[in-house]
Amino acid sequence: MIEEFQEKQKKQGSQMRSIMDYTMGFVFFCFGVFFIIYRQFGIRIAGRDPSALDYVIGVVFVIYGGWRMYRGYKKNYN
Repeated sequence: MIEEFQEKQKKQGSQMRSIMDYTMGFVFFCFGVFFIIYRQFGIRIAGRDPSALDYVIGVVFVIYGGWRMYRGYKKNYN
């Protein structure tokens, strides 16, 4: 009976972590896309012009967001 409870707790924890990975991955992915395309809309962040560093940050965020979503899909939590 205790083993069943522990297995149920482990499964619920895995599901919650998977949902968190999907959500945070989506947020990071969206931030990355924003940093890549915001210069085309003429938006200024912190009163400065867009630079190449913004593009690099955007690419890093897109990659990290994709990785978080993949990790949520795999559900390989130990």
